[in-house]
Amino acid sequence: MKRITLGLIALGFSTILAQANSFTITDYVKVEHSKAKYENIIRRTPYEECWDERVPVRRNHHRRNNNNGLGTLIGGVAGGILGHQVGGGRGKTVATIGGAIIGSLVGNNLSNRNYNDNGYEYVTYETRRRCKTHYNESSERKFVGYKNVGHYQGRKIVKFSQRRLNYIPINITISY
Repeated sequence: MKRITLGLIALGFSTILAQANSFTITDYVKVEHSKAKYENIIRRTPYEECWDERVPVRRNHHRRNNNNGLGTLIGGVAGGILGHQVGGGRGKTVATIGGAIIGSLVGNNLSNRNYNDNGYEYVTYETRRRCKTHYNESSERKFVGYKNVGHYQGRKIVKFSQRRLNYIPINITISY
């Protein structure tokens, strides 16, 4: 049933199309006036401005267990000698040992100063090249074509072209 209905509809359209006739003709509209058209074109030309700049750079010197114990040893010896100078008898021994311990701690601390967990930090200066881009702008009027204007059966016809036209070609399709 559906096939028959679709077939009848298709047959009806083909009959209508077979009966419809049309043709196209070309006519010409007299140009009443042409006007040259220009556009402002802006050109941006880049250029770079560069300079050298001294900048501070923080650096971490990473130590890799380079505490060789020299500070601790020197501090211990110095503390022991100073402790030995104090007291007498058994007190001299205690003062020597105490001086050596305190001297070792001070020596170790002094040998590790300026270090944090990662090493010690210091500042140097480097010369770095800095650049910034600027633009020079220039404006120019550029010819883009002609606006040709005419009228056809009360309608305004406009055609843009690269040259002045005397006539504007138009296509007219007639269907019946």
